[in-house]
Amino acid sequence: MSNDPAEYPEDSFENMQRVARDLHFPFPYLLDATQDVARSYKAVCTPDFFGFNRHLQLQYRGRLDASGRLPAPPDARRELVEAMRLVAETGRGPHEQTASMGCSIKWRN
Repeated sequence: MSNDPAEYPEDSFENMQRVARDLHFPFPYLLDATQDVARSYKAVCTPDFFGFNRHLQLQYRGRLDASGRLPAPPDARRELVEAMRLVAETGRGPHEQTASMGCSIKWRN
């Protein structure tokens, strides 16, 4: 969980499940309630994308695209999609990877 839902109700699991449903996410929206997964991946912000090959070797760690607080330009590269296509085709991620940028994870002890 990246934010405390008591302080950021819009980030609550229940609200984010609604957002995922309303936006038709083609994947499940999950909760890392203990933050163990985020810690084991050494995630630092949300979103922080991790892409693995079939041998479960990390091949991509980076951003979705050039969007940030504002939408990406219409001609922006789809960096995550391109990276994962490369991993699917070759088993290797791209040499150049741009780090994720987003809200820092609010760690609990």
